[in-house]
Amino acid sequence: MQKQRNPVTKQAASGPLMGSNSADFVELGEGSSPKLNKFQKVSILPLVFLIFYEVSGGPFGVEDSVQAAGPLLALAGFLLFPIIWSIPEALITAEMGTMFPENGGYVVWVSSALGPFWGFQQGWMKWLSGVIDNALYPVLFLDYLKSAIPALGGGMPRIIAVLLLTAALTYMNYRGLTIVGWVAILLGVFSLLPFVFMGLVAIPKIEPSRWFVVDMSSIDWGLYLNTLFWNLNYWDSISTLAGEVENPARTLPRALFYALILVVSGYFFPLLIGTGAVPLDRELWSDGYFSDIGKLVGGVWLRTWIQAASAFSNMGMFVAEMSSDSFQLLGMAEHGMLPEFFAKRSSYGTPPIGILFSASGVVLLSWLSFQEIVAAENFLYCFGMIMEFIAFIKLRIDYPTAPRPYKIPVGTTGAILMCIPPTLLILVVLALASLKIMVISLFMVALGFIIQPCLTFTDKKKWLKFSVTSDLSDFESDAAYQQYNSRS
Repeated sequence: MQKQRNPVTKQAASGPLMGSNSADFVELGEGSSPKLNKFQKVSILPLVFLIFYEVSGGPFGVEDSVQAAGPLLALAGFLLFPIIWSIPEALITAEMGTMFPENGGYVVWVSSALGPFWGFQQGWMKWLSGVIDNALYPVLFLDYLKSAIPALGGGMPRIIAVLLLTAALTYMNYRGLTIVGWVAILLGVFSLLPFVFMGLVAIPKIEPSRWFVVDMSSIDWGLYLNTLFWNLNYWDSISTLAGEVENPARTLPRALFYALILVVSGYFFPLLIGTGAVPLDRELWSDGYFSDIGKLVGGVWLRTWIQAASAFSNMGMFVAEMSSDSFQLLGMAEHGMLPEFFAKRSSYGTPPIGILFSASGVVLLSWLSFQEIVAAENFLYCFGMIMEFIAFIKLRIDYPTAPRPYKIPVGTTGAILMCIPPTLLILVVLALASLKIMVISLFMVALGFIIQPCLTFTDKKKWLKFSVTSDLSDFESDAAYQQYNSRS
């Protein structure tokens, strides 16, 4: 049960807080809320594959990088981009996720550093970005099945199939993170194994000279950067589940490290095999081309396996993304940013209202095209990441001695320098967006500035009940209380 907070007195940043009602508060880095102990926690192996599916899901979708820039730049991109973007984002997630080991993740970080208003804007943009991203997966799943079942190509059968698939995967999320995590492991192994076999049978056909082909005069930089960015972001999404993780101070950094190796390897080696084993025709390198390569090097059976792996990979990405989105809403409700009913849990420990809202968003957005979905979610995601970088640096400056179970081994200057390359990359991605995507995305951002005051007004009128949980971490305790108290 949530408790309304009485005024609190702020102690030293490294110590626990006590309210005037003598409620105990969790010290940073100690773990998640004791009231959640009755629900089974996520261990490291399922967590690795949840991160894998939040970020990647396998090499499906990287083919456009070869079409945009050729083999050399595609291979170099999936080695250099993780250094510029993925590693900094994963390191920041490890530090901040263990500093605030609770649901809500980046919403809590931004709220603690910049205040609850900006925390809400962060939550709105990142949730919307996640839901837009998740709208891809039922559609892509059916795209792989329509060759065998042509009726799924359009019309009412396709609409019904999207709804049924979304309902089935949503129910899986409702049944709990433990089930989702082990399903992610099974789907992950199934999705990666065909590329192991493809690598083995392709060895005699590989010509290393094909890897070094580049034509600087015919590079589509927009497609190239968007493909890299879309396939190598969302490392921070797992932070919204930190309260569900077993011993997050130890488990989260290790899981991010193992997942980083798995994701980069799962992109680079299939590209290495594919570009080296078949003659280059850049126009053929688009979504689904790996299945054609499988047929060329291994036969029809390998193509069928890769197609099946790609289809089921979309299921893994869907359940992982929905878990992150729904627990983010739960965390926001626990911090008084959303009505209290978002924080209610089912008997399986899952947030049913958050799941339903996320599923509804997926259904409503599934009419968008693939290119529009990728561009829109990248645009919104970029805004959210800028606020995360600001929050990370500000908390380093304001609370340098606060307990951080995992701390990136750099000082404040190093933290600022580490954020500069990914910030420059964000500005490039934003600049390459089309006018249509800019207008739509900025309109969605502006909605957040309207929704937050409306929620505040709703609470003041007592139309809906808001409350702040009694076991928040140190930094957000005062901000959350002030937000809640200002409504009372």
